[in-house]
Amino acid sequence: MRVITGSARGRKLKTLEGDEIVRPTTDRVKEAIFSIIQFDLADARVLDLFAGSGQLGIEALSRGAESAVFVDRDSQAVEIIKDNLKTTGLFQKATVLNADSVSYIKNSRNKFDIILLDPPYNKGLINEVLESAVGCCDENATIVCETDFNEALPDSAGDFEKFREYKYSKTKITTYKRKK
Repeated sequence: MRVITGSARGRKLKTLEGDEIVRPTTDRVKEAIFSIIQFDLADARVLDLFAGSGQLGIEALSRGAESAVFVDRDSQAVEIIKDNLKTTGLFQKATVLNADSVSYIKNSRNKFDIILLDPPYNKGLINEVLESAVGCCDENATIVCETDFNEALPDSAGDFEKFREYKYSKTKITTYKRKK
């Protein structure tokens, strides 16, 4: 696993071992996500919820995001995120929290320009956090959801609506934007 482009391009990232613990986003899907949001990244405040290794938030920082908050409940994941941020030279732009992602998003008062949601697949977590994520969005924010190909997502959440949906093998990327 590596950073695809930007200031930390090519840097290798650590991840937790075991498929039951973490499911890293493939380079193909990661490239697709960042092609979708590329024009929203400059100076963006990013939330990487269910952060795992932190690779999505790190990619956002590498590509010009102003700051990123990484949230994961697993203390080993949090240490790996911190190591990856140090390796990439992006630690000073990050806040890393060892917290339950569902509780964090339900109680957060922070506002973000981009929210990256990549929870464990087929556990119902995406639907549980999507409505709360809307409350953490700035005016022109984008919510990006990475789910299993078959996982059903709502057409809208609060005043956000499904903007686009992309399918890559067994993975689906769904973006939400504020209704106009």
